Amino acid sequence: MNLDRPLHQLTIEDLAFDGKAVAHLDGKVVFLDSGLPGETVLAEITRSHPRYSQGLVREITSRSPQRIQARCLHFGTCGGCSWQDLAYSEQLAFKKRHVVECLARIGGLREAAVRDVLPCSNVFEYRNKMEFSFHALEEGGFHLGLHRRGRFDDIFDLHACHLQDDMANRIVGSVRDFVKREQVPVYDVTRHTGYMRFLIVRRGLRTGQTMVNIVTNRGPFSLAERLVSELLESFPRMTTIIHGQNGSKSNIATAETESVLFGPGYIEEKILGLTFRIRANSFFQTNTEQAELLYQAGFELLKPLPSDRLLDLYCGTGTIGHLLAPRVSEVVGVEIVPDAVTIARENASVNGIVNVTFLQANVAEYLRGGPEHLRDFDAFIIDPPRAGLHPKALKRILALAPARLLYYSCNPATFARDAQALCDRGYRMSEVQPVDMFPHTRHIELVALFSR
Repeated sequence: MNLDRPLHQLTIEDLAFDGKAVAHLDGKVVFLDSGLPGETVLAEITRSHPRYSQGLVREITSRSPQRIQARCLHFGTCGGCSWQDLAYSEQLAFKKRHVVECLARIGGLREAAVRDVLPCSNVFEYRNKMEFSFHALEEGGFHLGLHRRGRFDDIFDLHACHLQDDMANRIVGSVRDFVKREQVPVYDVTRHTGYMRFLIVRRGLRTGQTMVNIVTNRGPFSLAERLVSELLESFPRMTTIIHGQNGSKSNIATAETESVLFGPGYIEEKILGLTFRIRANSFFQTNTEQAELLYQAGFELLKPLPSDRLLDLYCGTGTIGHLLAPRVSEVVGVEIVPDAVTIARENASVNGIVNVTFLQANVAEYLRGGPEHLRDFDAFIIDPPRAGLHPKALKRILALAPARLLYYSCNPATFARDAQALCDRGYRMSEVQPVDMFPHTRHIELVALFSR
């Protein structure tokens, strides 16, 4: 606390959709690091901008009835769960309102029908993948854990994360103990020296299979055999262990090269009766149960016919296309990432699916060629990144004018922007179905059908 800064008594009026609390001081909006609507707090203003201020809550003087005891020891420190102290029913209400407000404010779709959010039955231990960072300390030693709230350059030492299961937490502890005992150098993000960089744990929640992926700086892992032996002794049902190397200065938990230290190099998970192989860098929805609800919600809107030919754009590793293939005549998936296309084809083979084709291409460029052929598709499925549809891709979709377009989104703001463009060109939007994939966070996913 800065003793030179006065404390202000503020009443929290709302929650912003980045998880911050909203109050007013002298007619200007103040964004606070914590607090719930209706609470009175003593806050320190840390930054003042022309249109808003930022501050830190130092004391809650009047508590909201919606406030609950956060389960996690690291709540308030960790940047992951910003709403763990908010009753789950209220989390869902705020997420629905976020979708409604984005559609109205960004898309001009004030009459859009938004269904209640499909809740998650397991609000803890729902993640099938977690990434942890090693962080060298200036005074010596290291941390292995997650990012502190609001910091990209600081990691706290994780005791337990309740978004993953107990086995995953014990794996983190075992790897930390090994690195400490063997004095393996930990990567320093400032000096770009050291060796250990990331630990990724993936779990098949339906299969019980487990992958440990250790990402280091470039160079051989001389202690790999010893670490594998210790992990298998502690976790005899471990499925596979991967060593990835990343020598880039970019602090992202992906590997430039990989080697399999133990097992087949992948784990498997099941969704809606199909089996999916997941490799170290495969994209796969991190909440298995809610992924099923999200996909099913879309299929119920689409109502695919056995004669339908579907074009699956931004298909990733092809999960949606695989699930739809048994219901339709043909699915063609388009994805720019080569490894994702390889995995999509592999999973088609694993499940004996023969009526899917996966193409490696930029979506906007693919849509530019062969318009007559593309008009043969009965529906388009799009599941773009957070940035939404690329403007060129959107322009070409509008020119092709598919009869039905099923849109999955992880970002209500960019979805609202694209929805406005589609509705302005004669499409009718179905009810929007939000799905809560990530309890205790601000994130919300949704699906809607556009019909011409």
